[in-house]
Amino acid sequence: MNKTTGLMLGTLTAAIMSTSALAQTTITVSTWAGPNHGINTMVWPTWKSWIEEATEGRVTVEVVHDMGPPASQMEMVADGIADATWVFHGYNTGRFELTKLPEFPTFEDFSSENASAAYWRTHLEYLEQAGEHRGVDVVAAGVHGPGWIFSSEQYQTLDDMKGKRIRVGGGVMGDLSNALELTGVALPPTGVYEAGSQGVIDGAMLVPEGLRSFRVAEIFPYTLKVDGGFYRGSFTIVVNPMIWDQMSAEDREAVEAVSGERLSRLFGYMMDVSDVRGVDFAEEQGHTFTELGGDDLETLRGISDDMIEAWAESVSASRDVDAMAAIEFFREQLAAAAEDDSVGDLVPDELK
Repeated sequence: MNKTTGLMLGTLTAAIMSTSALAQTTITVSTWAGPNHGINTMVWPTWKSWIEEATEGRVTVEVVHDMGPPASQMEMVADGIADATWVFHGYNTGRFELTKLPEFPTFEDFSSENASAAYWRTHLEYLEQAGEHRGVDVVAAGVHGPGWIFSSEQYQTLDDMKGKRIRVGGGVMGDLSNALELTGVALPPTGVYEAGSQGVIDGAMLVPEGLRSFRVAEIFPYTLKVDGGFYRGSFTIVVNPMIWDQMSAEDREAVEAVSGERLSRLFGYMMDVSDVRGVDFAEEQGHTFTELGGDDLETLRGISDDMIEAWAESVSASRDVDAMAAIEFFREQLAAAAEDDSVGDLVPDELK
């Protein structure tokens, strides 16, 4: 080999290595919950491990905390400040209406994992076409656990709660608080402990995991619950579409293969695990759980039916979606998803 050939080969090798280096893609994830929340301890690290395995390390995930408040996350990703995030639709009042679909009471117990899988399927079948997530790509959909009412004094009936200052978020939760004649106080979950300990609120609509993760059981010793929850919460995991330009078509396909329903199930599985831990923690504190029943349960059913009817009429006209068909499809998929394997076996043991 002459000197010129050697130099050419060296230059070619350097170019190949440089191209390989450029092929490395990092998906920067903005996360807004505390570091000990399951989204940060289970979902992101598991998704990262799946992506790295699927792409043989060419694509990875980096999680950054406190890049912005919850309500700003969609715009941050759309503007390219972050590549990905998780969105709670209730924090974006007025923008999302179709996403109330999985939030209405069902009066039946089901896992958040199965609900999230059913929601993903419904998103693809009915909701995606409406373009409520314009500017970003949805790579997963999630549903949190049953929304209960935690309080400083015991509530056994709906009348017991009338006029009480109860923490609420957005979405169906806010609509329900109005229908129940509560005095809704808008607060993020992170503000419940302080507001409750100072007597600013009498209780909070939250999920069981909040009993532990947001220390709710320490200030509110009572819970009023109903099968399936008074409400659920709707989430999506979204990415900036430009992230796909930073990876090969093969790697994009690999990332999408470990997202979608699989990532949706992971989100729901995390919520299920967190809820169990929340209830266990509350029971250790001597917490009292009360089931809503009798005429009150029928009253709540009527309220729920009215809310669904009003929602369906509104979104069918404004979003050009057959909302009643969509919610029926979602409930059919709840049962179908329960027949499939749990994603739990795909979560590394150290992250469970």
